[in-house]
Amino acid sequence: MTGITAYGAYVPPTRLPFSVMAGKRAGVGGPERAVAWHDEDSVTMGVAAAVNCLRGIARESVGGVFFASTTYAFREKQAASLVAKALDLRRDIVTADIAGSLRAGTTALRTAIDAVGAGRVSSMLVIASDCRVGAPGSALERNFGDGAAAFLVTNDQPLAALEDAVAHADEIVDVWRTDADRFVHSWEERFVLDHGYGDNVPKAVSALLRRTGVVPAEVDRLVLYGPDERSHAAMVRSLGFKREQVQDPLFGRLGNTGTAFAPLLLVAALEVARPGERLLIASYGDGAEAMTFRVTDRAGHSATTRGVSWHLERRAVTEYDAYLKARNLTAREYEAPRDQGLSATIHFRERDADISLRGQTCRRCGTAQFPRQRVCGACHAKDDFESVRLSDRTGTVVTYTFDYFFPCPEPPTIVTIVEVDGGCRLHMQLVNCPAKETRIGLPVEFVFRKIHEVGGRPNYYWKCAPTS
Repeated sequence: MTGITAYGAYVPPTRLPFSVMAGKRAGVGGPERAVAWHDEDSVTMGVAAAVNCLRGIARESVGGVFFASTTYAFREKQAASLVAKALDLRRDIVTADIAGSLRAGTTALRTAIDAVGAGRVSSMLVIASDCRVGAPGSALERNFGDGAAAFLVTNDQPLAALEDAVAHADEIVDVWRTDADRFVHSWEERFVLDHGYGDNVPKAVSALLRRTGVVPAEVDRLVLYGPDERSHAAMVRSLGFKREQVQDPLFGRLGNTGTAFAPLLLVAALEVARPGERLLIASYGDGAEAMTFRVTDRAGHSATTRGVSWHLERRAVTEYDAYLKARNLTAREYEAPRDQGLSATIHFRERDADISLRGQTCRRCGTAQFPRQRVCGACHAKDDFESVRLSDRTGTVVTYTFDYFFPCPEPPTIVTIVEVDGGCRLHMQLVNCPAKETRIGLPVEFVFRKIHEVGGRPNYYWKCAPTS
């Protein structure tokens, strides 16, 4: 029985209210969307979702990574291998990027289930993450949201087992973005909805129901992609489902997260699903895809507590000007230089420390140290260390400073010294924490983020964030 054994999610805590986008003050309880901040992108969000998915699971057991996104920064460089390195996974694993379509997330999930079910690998980590940008002031800017979902697929006692799946391919120019485009473009709305979404999703769902012999009344939760709230509600009615069967699409709280949208809603459904329930998930993009899952008696046994509901409770409202700065959408007198950025040789030499956050532990006294060195700072033993992953540990802020000169959308940048559980101290930026709440003794965990971008190429490192 092949299916989803564990899941995780990540939704950025920053929220952009619709009222702010319209030039008004942020209202209490009004509609909003989730926004990735200036040091976040599809890779960092994907890593965060994967970390949440793998809580309590040995990283050595993961046999491969599929990364689905339409917004990876590189056109010729694999994201899945970068994510695997950040997660400190084994080197002898399968890695692949699945892109080019908004249904890439469900395609990656189905492909992983097929691979595991065929016995090619024992387990696959599937990550769907997107950070799409709509033109300022456009309807797409308001409808979009940012986020990531992750699933671990195995044959070993899944929480939800795949029953069947169908796909329906179509060629239509409805929503697109070329290599030269910064913003997502859309054709006329009625054309997009009638001939794209409205034509393809019913075909995929109907085909799946015919193959399985299931009728809409036998589906407990419908996890349905939708370009916007109105179109989503209309699709539910046309498919013959009742409102109480539908998983909340979270418009006005999250937004359409692209390849991660249907997967995030599936995570939300799994958080509350009961044994025996049937879930039907349908996604859209250059056609449509539909799958049914049967929830097993292991429902509720996921090790993570950081699903969609946990992330939606964390929120910090931002202003529209700050959002434009975070997305680098403000006009500047001079463009950023396009040099080669960080030396590839230095990146290669220091990738274990920078990407995997690997330090070392002294075999004599057990003290953790970072970066690697030959002599233990505690007992002075020489060349007697064991490599250790620090990213999944926690720490405490020892001291900090506010930097008002380092460029960021909302100064100051908070720079800290953190003492890691185990003995070593790290110099890193503090995120997801207002300056007024920063204090010595603050418990923190480590999050994978962009540290800077030079020459159009993002460079990644670890930062710290409050544990709660």
